[in-house]
Amino acid sequence: MKIVEQCEQMVKDIYNQFDASHDWQHIERVMQNAKAILKTEPSADIELVELAVLLHDVSDSKYTDSKENELRILQQLNISEKRQQTIREIIASVSYNGGNQLEATSIEAQIVRDADRLDAIGAVGIARTFAFGGAKGRKLYDDQEEARHNMSVEDYRNKQTASVTHFYEKLLLLKDLMTTEKGKQMAKERHEFMVCFLKQLKNERDGEL
Repeated sequence: MKIVEQCEQMVKDIYNQFDASHDWQHIERVMQNAKAILKTEPSADIELVELAVLLHDVSDSKYTDSKENELRILQQLNISEKRQQTIREIIASVSYNGGNQLEATSIEAQIVRDADRLDAIGAVGIARTFAFGGAKGRKLYDDQEEARHNMSVEDYRNKQTASVTHFYEKLLLLKDLMTTEKGKQMAKERHEFMVCFLKQLKNERDGEL
């Protein structure tokens, strides 16, 4: 069995325990995005990218107290300690963390981060935002709530903001944070769709039909 296939079997049950915003379908979509970008980045190590995609949320603090899921799984795969460490470094660079992101220094890290962020915007991104908000009991919107900037990681993770606020704190910023040329191209239409959605949502809320 190929290493990527082995890893897939090991992580699928973990993701199926998460809500719809971070479930196995999320991983499938991120993988699809990553493969689209990989076609334009021939120097990238495909196996590293695919393994990092599969593992990038298994230790997500929103769903588990364990920080060692990715390490435990990596140690069961037949890959060197050096490649294990490289994969962990890629994963560490994916998280936005309220703008406190680590630098994606390799092309593999840039691909995985762009692929994950593409799934956070556009129609799917909208659906995921409200799926996560619903799972956490958050308001759809709160007109009294101001979008925060220059947040600490703790502020970003812990405050229960309304779902629409999340667009202004993160999602609308992602287009300009893409690192690969293909990622930048793919982000444009998805960003524009979110802008149109937010405008329509405001019109409906304000009775401007």
